[in-house]
Amino acid sequence: MSLTKADLIDSIYNQVGLSKGKSAQVIESLLEIIKKTLEDGEDVLISGFGKFCVKDKGRRRGRNPQTGEDLILDGRRVVTFRCSGRLRDKLNQRR
Repeated sequence: MSLTKADLIDSIYNQVGLSKGKSAQVIESLLEIIKKTLEDGEDVLISGFGKFCVKDKGRRRGRNPQTGEDLILDGRRVVTFRCSGRLRDKLNQRR
């Protein structure tokens, strides 16, 4: 099961005591800040959680699966995530 935006809003509502509307505003604002930062090509580091990194991928050779035709795919930017050592340790404690 995945953690959804609605789950995050409910958690803030229950744990912090903000109204559902304010909780939704907090989550939306946080996500907008993260998106804007990544769009600008900057990394986002959240201590104790991890780092979102923007990487540039170059052009590469690909293939159309329907026709088998070779083609060149344009370069693009992708976001990768590296979890912090603390988070990794917590994840592996339960094994």
